[in-house]
Amino acid sequence: MAARTEALYREQPRLAECEATVVALEPGGLVLDRSVFFAAAGGQPGDTGRLTSADGGVWPVSDTVCDRRSGAHLHCCPSESLPAPGTRLLCSLDWPRRYQIMRTHTAMHLLCAAVGETVTGGNFQPLRGRIDFDMPEPADRAAIEKRLGEFTRADAAVSVRWTDQKHLDAHPELVKTMSVRPPSTTSRISLVEIAGIDLQACGGTHVERTGEVGRMRIAKIEKKGRINRRIVVELSDAG
Repeated sequence: MAARTEALYREQPRLAECEATVVALEPGGLVLDRSVFFAAAGGQPGDTGRLTSADGGVWPVSDTVCDRRSGAHLHCCPSESLPAPGTRLLCSLDWPRRYQIMRTHTAMHLLCAAVGETVTGGNFQPLRGRIDFDMPEPADRAAIEKRLGEFTRADAAVSVRWTDQKHLDAHPELVKTMSVRPPSTTSRISLVEIAGIDLQACGGTHVERTGEVGRMRIAKIEKKGRINRRIVVELSDAG
């Protein structure tokens, strides 16, 4: 796949549009030099939307995926006729969907903080997500929902800062507070902090304050193993 795509969402998660140039065509879609489209990773689904050219061409984007080796983002377009390399395009997110994903991803962090146990897996879609935990005792639904409500009412700030493996190795106390062990990598590591509530290594997109997450409810708690529980959370449409 082509060279790395500049991922504008890493620094500007609320940027809904940008101009970009086609650098390569691949089976199923095209690669751009820069993009606001999040490429599926870490349980977060890829973005959807559309690409538009100055002469009126429109190409719907049904998904976005990433080549982990090169960092190139493939914008999946269900069209047999794609714009040629060198074409300048306007990239437009399906912003309502992306914002629901940002709310849901932040809710998953709040769920981790509310449960306080080791995470073994997770996945989510707009307004619904699940986290698997190693829990020696059955989950207390009422207590967890109460904490989730407290977190959103606190309207705590959500911020991102960058670090690296050397810093984390020098500060093991930071890693011990995380319910998900950060990756061992030579690249920069993004830390998402919810003030006074949670700190995790995470490369996804999030809202700016917990109040944006809105009302949450636990839809289901499943026993997946001797000490493993899956907790499914749903968010209100209205936020």
